[in-house]
Amino acid sequence: MVRKESTTSMRLPPQHQGLEVKIPSFFRCPISLNVMRSPVSLCTGVTYDRASIQRWLDSGNNTCPATMLPLPSTDLVPNLTLRSLIAHWSASAASSSPAAGSVGSGAGPSPACLVRQVASSDADPSTALRALAAYLSDDDVDEFEKNTLVGAGGAAETVASVLRRKGEQQISVEGAEAAVRVLAATVALDGIEDANKKRVAAGLAADASASAASLARVLRGGSGLEARIDAARLVEFLLANAAGEAKEAIAESSELVGELIRLVGPVDEKGSLDMKAVDTGLSCLATISRSRRAARAEMVRLGAVPAAVHALHATAEPGPSARALRILESAVGCAEGRAALCEHAEEAVPAVVGKMMKAGRDGAEAAVAVLWAVCHKYKDRRAADAAAASEGGLTRLLLLLQSGCSPAARQMALELLKIYKVNAKSCLAGYDSKTTHIMPF
Repeated sequence: MVRKESTTSMRLPPQHQGLEVKIPSFFRCPISLNVMRSPVSLCTGVTYDRASIQRWLDSGNNTCPATMLPLPSTDLVPNLTLRSLIAHWSASAASSSPAAGSVGSGAGPSPACLVRQVASSDADPSTALRALAAYLSDDDVDEFEKNTLVGAGGAAETVASVLRRKGEQQISVEGAEAAVRVLAATVALDGIEDANKKRVAAGLAADASASAASLARVLRGGSGLEARIDAARLVEFLLANAAGEAKEAIAESSELVGELIRLVGPVDEKGSLDMKAVDTGLSCLATISRSRRAARAEMVRLGAVPAAVHALHATAEPGPSARALRILESAVGCAEGRAALCEHAEEAVPAVVGKMMKAGRDGAEAAVAVLWAVCHKYKDRRAADAAAASEGGLTRLLLLLQSGCSPAARQMALELLKIYKVNAKSCLAGYDSKTTHIMPF
């Protein structure tokens, strides 16, 4: 049996050490006796800190440490209610502590002091921002401390405000990159409550145009690919959590969209791609293309069509392929997009056909929509010839018709079959191929 204790002299966060802080006993992990960072429950109903119980299970144990009952299931279910209670307790204890914010976990200013330095308009915040980024990325720092800093400590709004600075107060590219690192780490951390993560989006959305300009600067002039990816992930988070005018400002920022398109392209002179960068860039562009119809022509002008086609050729993963196809589906909804795709139909159309059954249901239906727009509705001869000549195009359309696709996709696929000038015998041979009855979804 694991012995529980209710004393308050166990390991405390640094800002609470030396103080008498009353910790509710049910906030402690029955294994480590420390305040739980990520409480999860076993099927026995007992809650543990995720790291502690995972080590217990990984050691080959198949019993509940507290009850010693055998475990029919080792699934770990997050205890969100308890996690929220612990987070509120931690924030309350930190704010009521006279030492809170005055002493860090090591030499130098505390995290709270760093936030105040960032907020000061009289000082260059770059150094403080880099220190904050290192603090949030430190695995040895308690996640509840990080959550408290982001929420009650005001770090989210303060750092976001740095990216909104304009004119003479505009931060350097190095400082903007450090701010992006802080905010990207905040939204990626499991220990940060969703409400506190949304503070990041709210802070950036307060002046979305200025935020977009700063994120574009980091995408363009960041010190490395990771910094550019962090900026793109922040754009993706903002698009998912902003609405109305803020979302429109992001979608209509030509500077930002252009940099996202560049992120999807080659990263060196050899033309090699970084698939993490490609996937992040495609995800942002797919969201932008759906959010504003008016943004389509501008995305096309900036090179979204060749970038998406290049990504189709470069990736074998269903997710990025589906996102690239959705970008193309949006692009061919305007005349400029159709012209851009048909201009290089010999390269673009076979790439779309080739991914038709390799990008999930959404990707398949997006591929059909692209082909239908250029080959059937607008009857571009170059596109129709390229589709008819694409290997396996007929078989893929027949497979799609069997797959339970949407009525709209089914109708488009039936109309696309007309471009394949084959006789009944050859059509039957293709239909009876070994791959015909494989259900792709």
